[in-house]
Amino acid sequence: MAAPQNSHPDYSPLIRKLESIFALTDDERQALLDLPMQVAVLAEDQDIVREGDRPSRSFTILSGFTCTYKMTGDGKRQIVAFCIPGDVPDVQSLHLKVLDISVATLTPCSVGFITHEDLWDLCMRYPRIAAAFWRETLVEGAIFREWVLNVGRREAYPRMAHVLCELLVRLRAVGLAQDHACNLPITQGEFADALGITTVHVNRVLQQMRADGLIELKGDRLKVPDWETLKQVGDFDPIYLHLVQERPAA
Repeated sequence: MAAPQNSHPDYSPLIRKLESIFALTDDERQALLDLPMQVAVLAEDQDIVREGDRPSRSFTILSGFTCTYKMTGDGKRQIVAFCIPGDVPDVQSLHLKVLDISVATLTPCSVGFITHEDLWDLCMRYPRIAAAFWRETLVEGAIFREWVLNVGRREAYPRMAHVLCELLVRLRAVGLAQDHACNLPITQGEFADALGITTVHVNRVLQQMRADGLIELKGDRLKVPDWETLKQVGDFDPIYLHLVQERPAA
């Protein structure tokens, strides 16, 4: 169940995310700060929206991790995106009235709900903010295309390396990773659902990456001692993330 809603939301994750892909003016930042938002705290493993829903509002992630997923007819889950603070996973519902994806929490999360009416009004008054959300949906599409290539054509070892590189760069872009290290509370089962391999295979790949000196994992903390080698192994080029300027590692 959602915790009581907070009347004083923190908009900074949304602003940091949009500014990582689009240069905002002071007036545009203030318009986002003034946007009405209802905040709810959700437990892990909880659906926020489901395929087939007809929502009247969208949401942004203020803290925690979520995933976008699809289900097969026999109940198998395919994660098609990992979502981090600042993302708006269902912004397409502003135009596509029936959702064709589901979004669930991977960790305890704080999410901010914004009515479609308020989003429409914001976009009408500030066309550049509308362009920023449009750019966000285009980047999301680019990430989906890269994931299709990753799952369809790379072996498990580079497949995992690529997703770890992507997550680290995206987290760094919104100030949530430093010195090629970040908190990454994603389970091996969740990686398996994203990469299209078994949990046992995920475990073997991560163990081999540790042995090869590519990663260090302590609990939920990921550290990459050799960033250039991990990128090479994962065939990773961040161009598809279309960042305005990637934040330098601290």
